[in-house]
Amino acid sequence: MGIHTIAVCGAGTMGAGIAQVAATAGYRTVLFDLQQAVLDNAQQQISRQLDTAVSKGKLAAEQKAVILSQIRFTNDVNECVADLVIEAIVEKLSAKTGLFNQLAAINDHSAIFATNTSSLAVSAIASEVVNPSRVAGMHFFNPAPVMKLVEIVQGQQTSQAVVDLLYDLSLKLGKTPVHVKDTPGFIVNRVARHYYLEAMEIAAEGIVDFKAADRLLESAGFRMGPFALMDLIGNDVNLAVTQSLYDAFEKAPRFAPNKLQIERVQQGALGKKSGKGFYNYG
Repeated sequence: MGIHTIAVCGAGTMGAGIAQVAATAGYRTVLFDLQQAVLDNAQQQISRQLDTAVSKGKLAAEQKAVILSQIRFTNDVNECVADLVIEAIVEKLSAKTGLFNQLAAINDHSAIFATNTSSLAVSAIASEVVNPSRVAGMHFFNPAPVMKLVEIVQGQQTSQAVVDLLYDLSLKLGKTPVHVKDTPGFIVNRVARHYYLEAMEIAAEGIVDFKAADRLLESAGFRMGPFALMDLIGNDVNLAVTQSLYDAFEKAPRFAPNKLQIERVQQGALGKKSGKGFYNYG
């Protein structure tokens, strides 16, 4: 059981980043999204990221063309035939299981299905998918080309062989894989909720503004401040993860969604992808 072709479903910021990582490591890559505009944005995002790497001397100019040639951009789900499929779509159980079962009909029975979910139970996803033993969690972090950590999550039905293969693949992708139990939020998102929630709480109380909070936390060693990071991830995505953990922990107050983010999502101020979030992006 080897991996030569990787299909990434969902061409948002995370999916595009994962596709870039796979192609850079030499894997034939398919990047799928139903919306052509999203695919076009993904292609531009990947090209900009590679240009930055070239300008910093981390990548030879000719390598950029090679990497881009490894990626097939498509809005036809029937082209998502691969040894490994990684989904990075909306954080809804029904959407993820529906996609995997649609892909099960066109892929080999041994094809591995990895979910990039940051909060849903891998076991719950797997239980609704044909051949659940090949379903596992492979949780990357934003921005995927930069962040080294990948959480490898073994559901109740996931075979050990699949987990081992994804762990080894992560190493080949230049990542640092960590085995994680199938628990709400896994490790990082469970801990990181309060990075966002407490930052929003002190801002809502008028103790500090968004820019000052980001600047202070970045000066303390964080790569990105909480408000800039939420805008990068997408306020809708970040809120969905918070709500999922809030529900999973039986409405524990420490996971309660904050009104600042709820209001922005209601207003369509989703962050960089919408041009406005906690900050404005012109």
